[in-house]
Amino acid sequence: MNTEQLLKRDSFIELTARGRARALLDAGSMRELIGPFDRMTSPWLAMQGVVTQSDDGVVIAKGSFDGQPYVVLAIEGAFQGGSLGEVGGAKIAGALELAAEDNRQGIPTGAVILFETGGVRLQEANLGLAAIADIHSAIVDLRRYQPVIGISAGTVGCFGGMSIAAALCSYLVVTQDARVGLNGPAVIEQEAGIAEYDSRDRPFIWSFTGGEQRTRSGLADMCIEDDSDLMRTTVRELIARGRPTQTRSERDQDFLTCLDGVDASVQATPEMVRSIYQKGLSS
Repeated sequence: MNTEQLLKRDSFIELTARGRARALLDAGSMRELIGPFDRMTSPWLAMQGVVTQSDDGVVIAKGSFDGQPYVVLAIEGAFQGGSLGEVGGAKIAGALELAAEDNRQGIPTGAVILFETGGVRLQEANLGLAAIADIHSAIVDLRRYQPVIGISAGTVGCFGGMSIAAALCSYLVVTQDARVGLNGPAVIEQEAGIAEYDSRDRPFIWSFTGGEQRTRSGLADMCIEDDSDLMRTTVRELIARGRPTQTRSERDQDFLTCLDGVDASVQATPEMVRSIYQKGLSS
């Protein structure tokens, strides 16, 4: 992208969760379910002296995409690092379950999930984990009828149990600013030591967990520029592909074979990781 294109673009990353949902759906079709005026907040944050948010950091937008019924489930990374607790997680799981039920009733409702999340909200512990497990189950159910498209645009990234949710999606779209991983950099540094993994070294972090690396390693499907129109065009292309013949999670044995090729006695490099995945997944 040159300077002129950069100045003309409509950044998707810079939008709020609500703005991202509106940018994806057909103009004028969006209506919000369990929105901020319903005041469905986390009962657990207030008990711990944490300020709540009226939508618990999750936007459930229903509307249409090119005329087809769609729900967009957008996590707001600016609230509590996009962490998911009982309420926000239940909103996402419930919307996915309703979309699956629509399909069983003959209404072809699809779903797009916008991942900007550090994973489970620590203040809600097991309740948040249970909600994320419900999201996993609902994605697997819905993807039998319609492709479930995940997007991690940046800048929070997608970590923890929600990275598993992203992996369960039919397709995963990322930008170069995105990061996807089971554990966040600070957690890995804490467990492995700074000599092994320096969470302050941004080029190092992105070289292993950034959007481009994840796409080249087969853990995401498309890495695109940060542009709202391009994001909508990309979603349209993936919808047109239909359901994949084999989802990423159904290739678990292929991924395990890739991991068998890792030599833990040698410090990994981004090139080494890409080579292992590309070789293992192409066979």
